[in-house]
Amino acid sequence: MPAASLLPLFGSAAGPGTLGGPAGGGAGGGGRKAAGPGAFRLTEKFVLLLVFSAFITLCFGAIFFLPDSSKLLSGVFFHSAALQPPPPPPGGQPRAPPQPGVGPVAAAAAAAGGAGSLERIRADHERALREAKETLQKLPEEIRRDIRQDKEKVLQDARGRKEAGAPGLPQRLFRQPVGAVGQEPADPAVRQRRAKIKEMMKHAWDNYKHYAWGLNELKPISKQGHSSNLFGNIQGATIVDALDTLYIMEMKEEFKEAKEWVEKNLDFNVNAEISVFEVNIRFVGGLLSAYYLSGEEVFRKKAVELGEKLLPAFNTPTGIPWALLNIKSGIGRNWPWASGGSSILAEFGTLHLEFVHLSHLSGNPVFAEKVMNVRKVLNRLDKPEGLYPNYLNPSSGQWGQHHVSIGGLGDSFYEYLLKAWLMSDKTDEEGKKMYYDAVQAIQTHLIRKSSGGLTYIAEWKGGLLEHKMGHLTCFAGGMFALGADGAPNDKTGHHIELGAEIARTCHESYDRTSMKLGPEAFRFDGGVEAIATRQNEKYYILRPEVIETYMYMWRLTHDPKYRQWGWEAVEALEKHCRVDGGYSGIRDVYNNHESHDDVQQSFFLSETLKYLYLLFSEDDLLPFEHWVFNTEAHPLPVLHKDDGNKEEHQK
Repeated sequence: MPAASLLPLFGSAAGPGTLGGPAGGGAGGGGRKAAGPGAFRLTEKFVLLLVFSAFITLCFGAIFFLPDSSKLLSGVFFHSAALQPPPPPPGGQPRAPPQPGVGPVAAAAAAAGGAGSLERIRADHERALREAKETLQKLPEEIRRDIRQDKEKVLQDARGRKEAGAPGLPQRLFRQPVGAVGQEPADPAVRQRRAKIKEMMKHAWDNYKHYAWGLNELKPISKQGHSSNLFGNIQGATIVDALDTLYIMEMKEEFKEAKEWVEKNLDFNVNAEISVFEVNIRFVGGLLSAYYLSGEEVFRKKAVELGEKLLPAFNTPTGIPWALLNIKSGIGRNWPWASGGSSILAEFGTLHLEFVHLSHLSGNPVFAEKVMNVRKVLNRLDKPEGLYPNYLNPSSGQWGQHHVSIGGLGDSFYEYLLKAWLMSDKTDEEGKKMYYDAVQAIQTHLIRKSSGGLTYIAEWKGGLLEHKMGHLTCFAGGMFALGADGAPNDKTGHHIELGAEIARTCHESYDRTSMKLGPEAFRFDGGVEAIATRQNEKYYILRPEVIETYMYMWRLTHDPKYRQWGWEAVEALEKHCRVDGGYSGIRDVYNNHESHDDVQQSFFLSETLKYLYLLFSEDDLLPFEHWVFNTEAHPLPVLHKDDGNKEEHQK
């Protein structure tokens, strides 16, 4: 900008007579002011302008570029003005409160404790600068090491807080449960057989401990650990699954070492995708059961911790949970083969018992709310012929393929409807109605009788029946018998009879093999009855469902044939599945020579051996009026109507 253009700015500032000159100019002045004795000449004004400009430049340079400029800035712009309160208004009137938007100086003047806040800001800023300078002087390796140490400290602090008191868990007075340990059988022969089953448990456990301790399962032929991708990176499935079996068999040392492992090593902070269904029934169910039997607080804490990690699975448009969940990121998805990304009935329908107990033990209703919402979604849908298809889309809330099965993909959904009613001390009327309505539809559309007189449960595919029954379906005999007492229209006897017929059919599927162990599935077509006709259906993986039905039928009828059939299964297991390193499944039960699959499933200890032990025990061990079993055979107590009042009184 030319200097001449700045002159009017300075010259016009002088009013009339300010510098001793007259206002206005003479005739020959051309409108210019007359120069008085005290007026600056043009050159003097220019010099002053240059000096003033240099001073301004120097000041701003000092503010923004000298070291510790933050102190100078805060001192110039904030400290002297912001911390000095304005003078009181005249006449002793109270100072008006600051108005919004009046500027930073007024707002700071009105803020209580402004001086202390600014001092803290300056101190934090200076400390951050020092730390940054120190960090820049370190080598990259030292910086990475410090970051790792800081992360480890944060994790340790988080774990310490959880162990210190599990925030949010209410205090709970533990009461010794009814029937956690039963009496010795009065019959010496029965007592001897029960002792044999306990020895089988010890053989399975000791080999797992020796060859696969801390891993999920055992490979008894290879004598090493085996891990399924169902559990992601969570380890110890056999330990958690076996806890309650060890307890009711009074294997006290083994239970103690299992508890210590859970306390020190069971870790859910893993970045891995897990099956919500499998982790719930085995880990959550096993931990809940171990707590209710023993009262050890670590089991309650771990169960609730894991339950919280499963909650993001329900973050779908309908609230129907995903099948698979990354428990670190909370991202879920469904099995890619499941009917266009559908959730599976037996998976999302087999969370109810455990999640109701999680709410009971944690005081947090969210767990129960999640599973009750599943029911709401189901009750809004039309059911084809009153049946529940195996697939439901969690986004649209509509059924997928119309495939109905009481075996795989559907089985435990029906089981949990009945047991939810029983576990509620028979107050869950909604669960009761859903169960008996479903059983009526199953009897009408799925249950058939072969030409040889064997009752079986077929599968329904779009209105057409497939005359096949899976080993998994054999649980239904026990379910029908267990629900007989509440059957409508005086159908109690009919339901008991139906359970007995299913038990007989499943026994035949065992008896018609070379090894007297049942195949994965068997058919009733082409002149074949209760026999597997396809090679991929001839294996046995130590499954429990047939023995489960024997146990229920024995408890409810005391017909001795069920104990005899159970003992036949024990003999077959010992002859064909027992190896030096534990127990293994069989690839073909129709072959005369064993071909082992080299896996000792965790459910063999949790279910198969537990049901056998209960079959040869007195009815006072885990009596049905006080306990229900989840689908992994983990006993959960009936929530009697007066339990809540008792707990409140005892607190």
